[in-house]
Amino acid sequence: MLFSEIVGLDEIKQALIRSALSGKVAHAQLFAGSEGFGQLPLALAYAQYLNCTYKQPHDACGKCSSCLQFHKLIHPDLHFIFPTTTTKRVTHSEDVASFAFLPEWREFLFKNPYGSLAEWIDFLGVENKLCSITRNESRNIIKALSFKTFSAEYKIMLIWLPELMQTETANAILKVLEEPSPQTVFLLVTNARDKVLPTILSRTQVINVRPFSDEEIQQTLVKRFEIPLLQAQHAAFLAEGNLNEALKMVDNANAFHAEFFQQWMRYCFKANFEALVNLTEQFAEQGRERQRNFFLYSLKIIRESMLARFGGEALLRLPHDSLTFVRNFSRFLSEKNIEELIGLLNNSTYHIERNANPKMLFLNLSIQINRLLNKTLE
Repeated sequence: MLFSEIVGLDEIKQALIRSALSGKVAHAQLFAGSEGFGQLPLALAYAQYLNCTYKQPHDACGKCSSCLQFHKLIHPDLHFIFPTTTTKRVTHSEDVASFAFLPEWREFLFKNPYGSLAEWIDFLGVENKLCSITRNESRNIIKALSFKTFSAEYKIMLIWLPELMQTETANAILKVLEEPSPQTVFLLVTNARDKVLPTILSRTQVINVRPFSDEEIQQTLVKRFEIPLLQAQHAAFLAEGNLNEALKMVDNANAFHAEFFQQWMRYCFKANFEALVNLTEQFAEQGRERQRNFFLYSLKIIRESMLARFGGEALLRLPHDSLTFVRNFSRFLSEKNIEELIGLLNNSTYHIERNANPKMLFLNLSIQINRLLNKTLE
């Protein structure tokens, strides 16, 4: 992967490039951030840059034999460790190791390098099993790093989600992690730094990866995934810096959210129950994921409305087409109803995720919102 394929995060890219060009490459680096923040693509791009034959000031060349092999994730000096478990194909626990799943892993990365653990588990078809980095991997790590490099300047050991590393595995690799063979670089990628074992964490240089900005997510969705601008804007607004979440939401984050929410609030305020019953039918026709995303969108509109209500318009992040509604809607929010309103939406999100009856839930929620919105008039 090239740095240019990752939109934004320029300050991190430049720091990584400077380290490579200066030759001051830490032997163990931990890319830390939340899910969807881009730490895995950054680690992949950095690994490619380290071994590029014709490094450019801002990126790898993308054309040398090393870059071509890294692009296909088949470079002999690039090693992967990631959570695994038994599957229909790998049935014995003693055979469970990352190298046994490399074809699936490469396909998963090509599909979406921002993917989550839950998506990896789903991709393997083992949704009811726990994945981990088993003790089998410690022997494979030591063995892989005992050989000289085949053709590259650095041997790269990329470990995805070290927080899922079994204690025995971690203890077995501490020595090689602290004092690896020459020209060996460990790149660890975590979605939960606080869950990484302290013995591992203390031996790494931490690179904190920030969330993507709304603009960076919009640009990625529009340029790389050819998503229409309006859909990209709504997805970025919902995703809170998580590009992976934005990709999942993009099919649902369209005009449905904005138009439906505005109608819903008007009918709730006016106690137009005939119209609310019709909206309930429309809501029930949506899939669970769209229903969940709609409640998340509603919570974010409430947040933006609170900012507008209490003088924080400079902080508003909404697409332009929703600003007028938010300014008008904010007049019906106050300390009398805001806390309970947020609580109702949070509870509704929780229950819809657990297969609550959408018609009963939505209609009951609408009645409660009617009561709360009219509190401001009391």
